[in-house]
Amino acid sequence: MNNRLYNKLIFELSVEGRKGYSLPSDEFEEYDISSLSPTLLRAEDAALPECDELTVVRHYTNHSANNFGVNNGFYPLGSCTMKYNPVINEEIAASREFANLHPLQPAETCQGALEVYYCVQEMLAQLTGMHEFTLNPCAGAHGELTGLMIIKAYHDHHGNKERTKVVIPDSAHGTNPASAAICGYNVVEVKSKADGTVDIDHLKELIATDGNEIAAMMMTNPNTLGIFEYGIPEIARLIHGCGGLMYYDGANLNPMLGVARPGDMGFDVMHVNLHKTFSTPHGGGGPGSGPVGVRKGLEIYLPTPRVVVDAEGGLRIETGDYEKSLGSVGCFFGNFGVILRAYAYLLTLGKQHVCEVGPLATLNANYIKESLKDVYELPIEGVCKHEFVFDGLKDKSTGVTTMDVAKRLLDYGYHAPTVYFPLLFHESMMIEPTENESKQTLDEFISVMRKIAEEAATNPELVKGAPHNTPIGRVDDVKAAKEPVLVFL
Repeated sequence: MNNRLYNKLIFELSVEGRKGYSLPSDEFEEYDISSLSPTLLRAEDAALPECDELTVVRHYTNHSANNFGVNNGFYPLGSCTMKYNPVINEEIAASREFANLHPLQPAETCQGALEVYYCVQEMLAQLTGMHEFTLNPCAGAHGELTGLMIIKAYHDHHGNKERTKVVIPDSAHGTNPASAAICGYNVVEVKSKADGTVDIDHLKELIATDGNEIAAMMMTNPNTLGIFEYGIPEIARLIHGCGGLMYYDGANLNPMLGVARPGDMGFDVMHVNLHKTFSTPHGGGGPGSGPVGVRKGLEIYLPTPRVVVDAEGGLRIETGDYEKSLGSVGCFFGNFGVILRAYAYLLTLGKQHVCEVGPLATLNANYIKESLKDVYELPIEGVCKHEFVFDGLKDKSTGVTTMDVAKRLLDYGYHAPTVYFPLLFHESMMIEPTENESKQTLDEFISVMRKIAEEAATNPELVKGAPHNTPIGRVDDVKAAKEPVLVFL
């Protein structure tokens, strides 16, 4: 590898006067630039790099090797379900029959796309036990906000203006309290017990004091610790008993496929992360999709537009104003390309094999956990679901932190797991293998994790100084966050 090209910015490779293009002669008359407002004109030429084409191609090709994804190697990122995206999904999404559609063309000319949309709605309803779905939200957090807006619309419709609080466990994803606050709710935190599940006694205390003000309770199941919330039937009874609704954060739905359905547990509203559970591109800020499902009776609050079956059996788009509907929550029908990829994934697995996803994800996570708990501290014993959390190395005397372990993993070609989340433990390390990984891959990862633990005991400075063989070595994370250099000087 040519390190000169690999480590430098494109501006550093610039040579004055060098060009990598040749434009044809201008066939149009010269434009009178004086007719433009001076505010629209540059005082001097833009400082653009001057490179030949081959240098540019090599530069960006080499830099692309820094990208890491499930196609490169094992990606044990907890709480995000970074699962394999089959290439067939991409091929179908890229087909011109779908890619060339325009969202404003008449419904009769895009019946195939509407059928995809409608079928995904129905499939999600069957898999989750919900009555009806909207696919309009463009991300998981967007789905959360939409779901909470549905809950707010429900309470407003019933004259429950005093219901201004949402109960959220202390182990929740950070987007839960953020979404509730954006929706205008006050957040009430309910504590977890030593086993990582919701403390129902604490919940009862909150209901005793705030019951008339509770609009909903948001829960993720399995929770962020990877633990199944076995108390949900009792929790749902308590929340419904005080007049609130139950909201299911579908970020951790992956291990539930084929095992249990949120709708059967007593949840009223939920969102699904298509870009996690249903194998579509994830990471780098998008693209995403956060469909929202509701139990029977709440579908009147769903946003528009909707895809419905007409009297002749065809599909049409309903965009009219509904008395209780939220109206639009985004442009057109959400991220259709993501929805299409999820549809391909669901059809590929079928009813039989989609039911194997949850059990296999659970098996893989427990295999890694049990294989490493003698050298990494396991704060909560017992069977986990799709993910689990270590509290750093078992031997704390070395001074090697979770961050050090994560950095050292990069030297061995692995993406680091989620670190320092959830906040319940000081040295959290959250690992999620997903159902796609083979035993051989898991064994190799386990071997590396054990080797790092050995290095921490015998040569801690080696681990503390990692990574050693990546394009960029150890950086000052705090300075990078507080004093970012965003331009080339």
